Amino acid sequence: MLVLENRLSLLASPSQFASLGLSQPTLEALARAGFTAPTPIQQQAIPPALSGRDVIGCAATGTGKTAAFLLPIIERLSGKRGSRALVLAPTRELTLQILEQLKLFGSQRGVRGAAIIGGAAFGPQERDLREQREVIVATPGRLVDHLQQGTARLDRIEILVLDEADRMLDMGFKPQLDRILARLPQKRQSLLFSATIGGEVAGFAKKCLHDPVRVEVQKSGTVAKGATQCAYLVNEADKPALLMSILSDNDESTLVFTRTQHRADKLAKVLNRMGLEVARIHGGRSQAQRQHALKGFKSGDYRILVATDIAARGIDVVGIGHVVNFDLSRVPEDHVHRIGRTARADAVGRASSLVSREEAPLLKDIEKFIRGPIPRTELPNDLREWTARINDARAEAQQRAPQRAAHKGPSHPAGRSHGGPSAGRSHGGHSPSKNASRSGSQRSRSETGARQHGPRRKSNRGFRTFGGQP
Repeated sequence: MLVLENRLSLLASPSQFASLGLSQPTLEALARAGFTAPTPIQQQAIPPALSGRDVIGCAATGTGKTAAFLLPIIERLSGKRGSRALVLAPTRELTLQILEQLKLFGSQRGVRGAAIIGGAAFGPQERDLREQREVIVATPGRLVDHLQQGTARLDRIEILVLDEADRMLDMGFKPQLDRILARLPQKRQSLLFSATIGGEVAGFAKKCLHDPVRVEVQKSGTVAKGATQCAYLVNEADKPALLMSILSDNDESTLVFTRTQHRADKLAKVLNRMGLEVARIHGGRSQAQRQHALKGFKSGDYRILVATDIAARGIDVVGIGHVVNFDLSRVPEDHVHRIGRTARADAVGRASSLVSREEAPLLKDIEKFIRGPIPRTELPNDLREWTARINDARAEAQQRAPQRAAHKGPSHPAGRSHGGPSAGRSHGGHSPSKNASRSGSQRSRSETGARQHGPRRKSNRGFRTFGGQP
C-alpha cells in the first residue's frame, strides 16, 4: 500500500536534531512523527533559518525540504498570534502537502495554517484569514484574488517562503509574485527552496532575498540517485502500445506523465479500456477530482496515475516504482522533478522516457541539463500485438456505445429523470468514482481484457491522434 511520505530518515540518534538548535517540544513532535535524524538539507538549512538569516536551499525532491523551512517557522512563531509567515507554492497539491506537515509539527505548539488555493470555496478561506492563522500557505493566483477583495492582509508577515520558485516562474506567476512582494514588509526573513535553481530563479532571489546563505546539497539538475533511467526511441503512433508492453512486465505503481490535459484524458481512456485501474490528475479537473485521484493512487486503489506536470512537484507518495514520460517535458528542470517522484527518501525506482523523433531535441536538452546521457533501450518485439489489442478494445467500446444509447430509450420531457438514480452517469469506465472505475475495468477484463482479445489486426488506425500536437 502506498502511504504519505512522513519518514525521511530512519534509525539514527534523535540528538542529531537537538544539535540543530530545535526546542524540546519540536524534538518531541519529530519523534511522534517518526523523524529520527535530519536529512542533509535539514542539517544545513535549519540553523541559519532559526537565526533569522535568508536562505536559498537546493536539493533533490524527496530529501526533506518542507521540514527544513517549516521547523524554523514553528520555532520562531510559537507563542505569537496573527499571520506571521507566508509560504507560496506553485500547485494546490503541494500547498495541501505543506499544510499537512505543518499540522503534524505545529499543532501542539499552537501554530495554525490556512490553505489558500484555487478550485476551493472562498468562504472557508475568508474565515481562516479573518482568524489570522499564523501561517498562510497559498498558491499565488488565489492569494492575489484575496488581496484584491481585501480579505487578506500581509502587513505583519515576518517570514516568506518561496517553495519551488522555479516552477512558479515557469508557470507565469511572476506578475502575481511581484504583487504579493509589494504587499509584504521590507524587513522580513525570506527562504527559497527548490530542487533546481536556474538563471531566472537566481535573478528573482537576488531581488527578494538579502545576503542569503546558500545551501546546495546537490547541484541543480541532479536526478534522484536511486532512480534508474532509460529512453525508448519510438514512433509517436506506437507510444500507447509501448506503454502497455512496459506496464505488462510487472505490477508496480506507475506515474505516467503527458504533455497536455487532453493527452492525459485520452491516454487514461485507452488504459482503462485495457482493463487497468487508472486515475487522472491535471489542471482541468476539479479540486475534488484531483484529491480523489491522488488519494486512490496513494492507497493503491489505482495502480496507474496519468498526470501532467502539475503532479511533478511536491506529491509525497512512497512506493512509486516507475515513472514513465509518455511525453518528454519541454523544460529540462521538470524532467528532474518528474523523476523525483520515484526513488524518494533513498528508495530505488525506475524512470522510462518514450521519445518520438520530434522530441529528440528535448532529450538532448535534458541530457545536457542532467550532465549525462540517458541509456537507450531496445523496443520490445510485441508492439504490433499490443497495437492490435488496443485497437480491438477501442472497436468493442465503439460497438457498445450505440447499445447503451438504445438501452436508455427515448428522451423524456424536461424536469423528469430517466433511469432513476443512475441517470446521467458517465460510461466508458473513466468516471472519477472508484466504483465506476472498477466496474469499467471488470467489464474490460471479461470482454476486452489485455490478453483476451480476438483476432489480431495490424492496423494502427486510432493512434494517429497521439502524433504531433493534439
